[in-house]
Amino acid sequence: MEMHDKKLQVSAIKDGTVIDHIPANHLFKVINILNLDKVETQMTFGSNFESEKLGLKAIIKLSDVFFEDDDINKIALVAPEAKLNIIKDYKVVEKKVVVVPDSIKGIAKCMNPKCITNHEGIKTKFTVISKKDVAIKCHYCEKITDAEHMEIN
Repeated sequence: MEMHDKKLQVSAIKDGTVIDHIPANHLFKVINILNLDKVETQMTFGSNFESEKLGLKAIIKLSDVFFEDDDINKIALVAPEAKLNIIKDYKVVEKKVVVVPDSIKGIAKCMNPKCITNHEGIKTKFTVISKKDVAIKCHYCEKITDAEHMEIN
């Protein structure tokens, strides 16, 4: 029996966004942050692709979806190396790099079990105090959460 190399071809998108260089273990965090479970156009994602920079990476392709800079920068909390390619008529027309924002609202959970945001249904608000190794400080209780302990809502 003869073996053939078989590759799954993912169709190119005509217009939309490709999010590349997501750490493989953070794929679903990015999907949560961007509420991609609500997207009604074609979405393709894959994980555990080899990457020289990251070891293993994930990628998301979204047809007819474009993001505001605020949303793009939220990705940086869990995928600081992420790159976005904006596609128009099958060609990359713009490349965007994520930047950790100065503050974030309602994305992460405060680690302090006594924090008012964990009891009163108040939306979380954090100041980013470190952008290199992401660390955030709660606006209400001042508890600091690092990237390793960050829980995405």
